Amino acid sequence: MPLILGTNSIKDTGYDVDNSCRFNDGDSAYMHKTFGTGGSTTAWTMSMWVKRGVLGTDQRVFSCDDSSDGDPDNYWRFKSDDTLQVNIYNSSAIGNLVTNRKFRDCSSWYHVCVIWKSGDSTSTDRLQLWVNGTRETSFSATTFPSQNANSITASQVIAVGRRNYAGEQHFDGYLAEVVFLDGVTASPVDTLGEFDSDSPTIFKPKDPSGLSFGSTGFYLDFEDSANLGNDANGGTDLTEVNLAATDQATDTPTNNFCTINPIFADSGNNIVQAAFSEGNTKMLTTVDGWKFGRGTFLLTSGKWYVEAKVTEASAGQNGNLGIVPSQGGIVLGESDDNAVFEGLRAELGGSDTILRKLDTGTGTEVFNDLASGDTVMLAIDLDNNKLWVGNEGTWYNDNNASTTLDASNHDVGLPTVTEGWLFGVGQYRDSSNNLTWEYNWGNPPNAISSSNADANGYGNFEFAVPSGFYAPCTKNLAEFG
Repeated sequence: MPLILGTNSIKDTGYDVDNSCRFNDGDSAYMHKTFGTGGSTTAWTMSMWVKRGVLGTDQRVFSCDDSSDGDPDNYWRFKSDDTLQVNIYNSSAIGNLVTNRKFRDCSSWYHVCVIWKSGDSTSTDRLQLWVNGTRETSFSATTFPSQNANSITASQVIAVGRRNYAGEQHFDGYLAEVVFLDGVTASPVDTLGEFDSDSPTIFKPKDPSGLSFGSTGFYLDFEDSANLGNDANGGTDLTEVNLAATDQATDTPTNNFCTINPIFADSGNNIVQAAFSEGNTKMLTTVDGWKFGRGTFLLTSGKWYVEAKVTEASAGQNGNLGIVPSQGGIVLGESDDNAVFEGLRAELGGSDTILRKLDTGTGTEVFNDLASGDTVMLAIDLDNNKLWVGNEGTWYNDNNASTTLDASNHDVGLPTVTEGWLFGVGQYRDSSNNLTWEYNWGNPPNAISSSNADANGYGNFEFAVPSGFYAPCTKNLAEFG
């Protein structure tokens, strides 16, 4: 199970990416524009940062095709076997690369760069694929173009997030720093990114704003939530389809936030049967019974704050939010998970309006006025093995309720664990009765009305972050975790 303590888990990056765009395949979200005249058909660079949300399906991240019949067709995508493919097609494949390795880490950001320079005298240099600053060389399929072969044409439509012609293969996850350089074949190393001097295995972004974009190039920085398709280079904007202001995210390659791990399996290799969406920050269980999931961050120290919006579906049921020991080995199910689950339980089944604290399996009522749409809160102090539970801005404080967290009155004492903690999520479903959970580790999937950050300026929360607590993101992990 991937745990994010590697890619971009550094505090200072030199150049910070503030925003990304969250694409939800269930919404059929994408962006598009007609390529336009004057562009080069023999030289271009496509660069972007990608954090995957869903595995095991064909997902086109960048596509440029003829909207009438799909030919010519230029794209790069994740295939259903999670390999990566670049295909330049004009009646037949004039350029095609399919990796041997698979890209199944949904906890980290990948930098993907495709370079097309068909005028090169070396055939194998005419089409290049780079991932995280390293050129891919191991392929299951290769076709290199003839010299000066043409790729993109003026009549074609660029689509970010799907195959444009057929309206299919929608991408699910996050994109950041989407750069298209027309007529320019830029090195991904030192031009579009660089290896960190202190952590040489980490590849990080560089500011692209000073690059030559050519006549039809563009740059999507996603800094305008009202116009996510804005070309920050000043060219024609891309048109957004099924994207909203709430799809602007702060989960970026320079500050990665915790999400649900979509490939979590228990000790019996049972995959969680739930629908994860909104960049793996939203959960709805799809089969009856209890189902549990895990977050992507390993926590061994520090003080952390997290929220979740709980919305009743039909008659509602129960759901958990908390932390569990990272060593795992548990079977998915209520009785097994409760023995090690520390946190809270929301009960909205039938006439229930209860929020409970969960202390190694013992559920104790702390609020009896829980309502659908409420935002529940957790504060976790791993330096002193303490946990607090709250709802709608009020902390329970061991039966001393207040809008201020009381450090001397914690709700749950945490047991000592040897290998750290993971965030745990869980839901019970009975037919259509369920709860929708929208988890906010600082990168919310829903609209936030009051917008509170932690003391370092990270995160976007509905309620004030308690003093000394922080959003679980890689910049804070590098300092406190």
